[in-house]
Formats: sequence, C-alpha cells, structure tokens
Amino acid sequence: MKRRGVILLFVLGAILGIAAPALADGVQSGADIHVAQSLGDRDLTVIIRRVAEVPGPVHVDVVTHAGTPAGDVALTLRAAGAPSSTAKVELGATPGFYSGVLRVDRPGPWELAVDEATIPFVVPALVPSPWENATYGGFIAAGVLLLAALLLAVFGRPGLALVPTAGMVAAVAVGVTAALLAPSIPPVAAPGTQLDPTYDNVTNPYERTSTVDFSRPPVNLVPAMDGNDLVLSLTDGSSGRPVDDLLVHDSAFIHLVVVSPSGHLRHLHPVRTAPGEYRARLRDPEQGTHAIAAEIARRGGGVQLLRSGVDVAGSAAAQANDGKTETAMDIREAGRPSTITAKFGERDLQPWLGMLGHMIVVGPVTDTAVNAPIWAHVHSMIPPTPGMPDKPDESVAAYGPDVPFTYSFPLPGRYLVWIQVERDYSIVTVPEVVDVPAGKVASK
Repeated sequence: MKRRGVILLFVLGAILGIAAPALADGVQSGADIHVAQSLGDRDLTVIIRRVAEVPGPVHVDVVTHAGTPAGDVALTLRAAGAPSSTAKVELGATPGFYSGVLRVDRPGPWELAVDEATIPFVVPALVPSPWENATYGGFIAAGVLLLAALLLAVFGRPGLALVPTAGMVAAVAVGVTAALLAPSIPPVAAPGTQLDPTYDNVTNPYERTSTVDFSRPPVNLVPAMDGNDLVLSLTDGSSGRPVDDLLVHDSAFIHLVVVSPSGHLRHLHPVRTAPGEYRARLRDPEQGTHAIAAEIARRGGGVQLLRSGVDVAGSAAAQANDGKTETAMDIREAGRPSTITAKFGERDLQPWLGMLGHMIVVGPVTDTAVNAPIWAHVHSMIPPTPGMPDKPDESVAAYGPDVPFTYSFPLPGRYLVWIQVERDYSIVTVPEVVDVPAGKVASK
C-alpha cells in the first residue's frame, strides 16, 4: 500500500508539472492605451502604459507633433475615494516622446487629466477565472487527499484509506477536465469594453454586476462654436442625458473630420472636458458653413458616424491642404472596388492612430461637402515586417513608401479625397479629386 501511494504521488506531481503552466484565462493586465488629443493648439498622442502592478506606477508618454508649442502640461490621476497623483511633463520644441510617472493604489475606473482634457480608463485587476480555480483547486485537493490516504495506510487503516483515495481520483478528474477545457472557453469581457466599469466588477468581472444596456440608442450630436473652439455636445437619443461611455477606438475617443467651404480638411480628436462635452480648436478658421462628421464607438452601442454642419464666423482666407505626392489610381465604376496608392518615395513613414495611412472620402460633391451623401474613413494597415514590433508606435519610422487603399465608391460622381500619413512627427495631408463613372447598364 505504501508503494502504491508513492506511485500515485509521483503521477500527481507529473500531472501538476505538465498541466499547471497553461491554464489561466482570467482578466490580464491591459495593453497600452493610445489616445490622440487635439488639446488647444497642441496635437498630442497620450499613451497610458500598461499597469504592471497595483499599487504601483503608471507611466504616461506624451507624444508631440510638428508645430506643437513647447511648454508644460499637468498630468493628474484621480478616482473616487482614492488619493490623486500628479506630475508635470515639460514638452520641448522638438517633436517626440515626453514622459511622466504617476501612481495608482487600486484597480478600477480611473481618470487621467491632461490639463483641462480628461481621459477615462480602467486599471485592470488580475482575477483568476473559475476554470483556473477549479484546476488548481482540484490538484490541491488531490494532494491533500493523497496525503490522508498515505497516513491511513501507514497507521494500519487500509479500509478507511479507500475513501480519500476515491476523493483524490475525483479531484484529479476535476482538475484535469478544467485544465483541458479552459483554453477553449472564451474569457469574460473585461469591464470597460462591453460592461460599464465599477470597482466591484473590475475586481471580480465574473459577477456581472453591471446594468449596461447592450442595445444603447444612437447618439445625438449638437455642434456649436465657442470662439475658435468647436464644442460637441453628445446626448443619448432615448434619455437625453449626456453620453459619457465612449470607447477608445483607433486610438481616439472621437475622430472628427471638418471640411471648410473651400474644401480644407481637418482631422481632429476632440478632448473630453465634461461628461458628454468634447472640444477641438479650429486654428485660423475660414468663414462659412463647415461640414463635420464624428466617428465614435459607444460601450454597448457599437460604432456610429454622426454628421452635422456648423457656421463659423472666421476671418481667415480660404485654405488648402498642401501635401503632395505621386498617386496611382485604379478607379472603377461605382459599386466596384477601386485602388488608390500614394507613393511617398522613402521607407520613413510612422504609424499614426495605429495605421499606416488614412483616407477620408466625401462625395459625390455638387456644391459643398455639407450636402455630400457619402462620408468614409478608409485605412491602410501596417504590414507585418520581420524584426519589427506587431503594434509599433510613432517612434518607429520604417514604413512605406507605398500606401495603398481599397474602397468601393457607392455612387458615381466627383469625390473629394484626402490621404494622410505621418512623417517626422508631422501629419501630411494630400488632397485628390476622384471622378467615379457610373456602372454599365445591362443590355436587354
């Protein structure tokens, strides 16, 4: 009996040694959060680095772009009931990365203030899943029961030893089953992506304490001008309350496209200044009615494109985007995929908003962009490159020279197209006009 127990102990140890390392599917530490911010006269990318431990430091990088004024920005981390943490980041005249360090003392929903802008985010907790608990719990129980069976056998109670032996077999079965099934069971969605984050469900996301509505109605957009600041008021289409559940998608809370009466494009990323209120400054605005389109992603409500127009009492002369490059166009009739490839000559392009390039499409245009029925935001993805990171940030300038886009223009007519890439921390905007022919009419 003693020899049999030693064999069982060896087998259990082998199972533990093989199965244990590959089981966790609990909530892991989050990835870096990249948020583009059009903060006053500054175009910034704020990167909240992955929080490795709680309590612990939060590393924040502020990326500046060409034309961004030098000076200080104040960083403040705050959460309900938690002590705030502050830091000052000195932005230099040279575009690039500038860093600050703050601290958090607990997982849950937090808010990073960058001057007057606020960025809600979630500090995740490392929470084991039920399958992980079942795996380790089963093996631990099996070890305890094996020890009990050995002790009973040693003290001359072999009959009673069968009881913990049977329990040990059942515990091993539970642990092995949980270990085998765990990789195929999808993990629960982390609070803050699909669920409204609270301190309770961040520390235990398996409790499902959120009351989120997974069919949240569309968002109402009301634009207004406050001096040279474009103010966006977002309200819920059902309740009329401020919408404060936007998600970071493609490295921004809002991708705002503003087209002036003369066809000048601004691609801005408004900052959150209050629940449901976002602001972006229009530098040297042109007078007249500007067409605007705001792309957002709402928790539980998916991606939405909100369109409107706003009258601007500017005094600046008509402006034009002055980026230039060679462009190869394979434009097919409406409804069929067309290809537009911008050729920038060198492999020195940087990722911007997580992409190699962006193409804004507005049309067909007859008078101004305000009346155009089609608005589209097309991406050129970052190609996988050996020796390069899977998700490079703006510090990597090794892409290009060709930036291809594929898009099916749904209607015939004239479209305004702008291609945008980043080079030397400067956003290059190349305007184009595309004439899309009508499809062929089938002969009878």
